[in-house]
Amino acid sequence: MRRREQIISITLHAILLIIVYVFQGMIFPYLRLYGFVPLLLPVVSTGVAVYEGRYAGGTAGIFAGILCDVSMNEPAGVFTVLLALTGLLAGALADTIMTRSFATFVICSAGVLAASAFVQMFPLLFSGGAPAQYLLYNAARQTGYSMLFTFPLWLPVRALGRRRQRMGT
Repeated sequence: MRRREQIISITLHAILLIIVYVFQGMIFPYLRLYGFVPLLLPVVSTGVAVYEGRYAGGTAGIFAGILCDVSMNEPAGVFTVLLALTGLLAGALADTIMTRSFATFVICSAGVLAASAFVQMFPLLFSGGAPAQYLLYNAARQTGYSMLFTFPLWLPVRALGRRRQRMGT
């Protein structure tokens, strides 16, 4: 029975990632705020890490990273590696020293979104194409805009986490 519940849990998380991917790629580009589009997939992978643990978070990070790499004009594998590592780290923090709470989810999401913004601005920072303070300002604005969606994304991620806790796995 446990194997069946794991398959159901993985399937539900995959469906959530695909739904968020569709929203991020097809709906939110039309809801730009000062030219910024929110990043939603890193928030979901962080939520899986916080509520399901480091291994589930790393796995969700790999899949969310692949979807980010496919949908963005970034070098192949950058978001895959970043989100896998941050999923492992956020899951390890939630497994050891932090509680599985909304506050932990928000703190970890802010860190992952800031790291994602840095990855996006990294080539411009070192190619001399833009001043560093301008890039940092824009990274902070994109992170802030994406943080607006932490609560709506927390609801389904937390519901899936509670489902697993109720099953006792």
